[in-house]
Amino acid sequence: MKTFKLKMLTIKGNNERQEKQIPLLDGLIINREDDKNQWIIEAYIEQGYQTFLEELFKKEDSLLLKVKITKENNNPAFFNCIIIGVNRIGDNLNVLFKGTIVDSSTL
Repeated sequence: MKTFKLKMLTIKGNNERQEKQIPLLDGLIINREDDKNQWIIEAYIEQGYQTFLEELFKKEDSLLLKVKITKENNNPAFFNCIIIGVNRIGDNLNVLFKGTIVDSSTL
């Protein structure tokens, strides 16, 4: 597995027209290097996004994530993901996504 620093997170639901940028307190992105080419994206964010994310989690819909990895000036990468967990940690949230990278030219 390879682990990278998550620098930016934007979420767009399948039936949504607008993206929602989520300010990060911290985050990681992990290439699982499995046979399905799956990645885990872990975002540590403010608790104010709990209701929004729990609603997405309950829908079990796939989401389009736009992320920046390692440096904020890097080009974004896109992932087709589902939320696999929303957890409170102290006064903040830990959100886990699982998905596959998407070729941006197909969007």
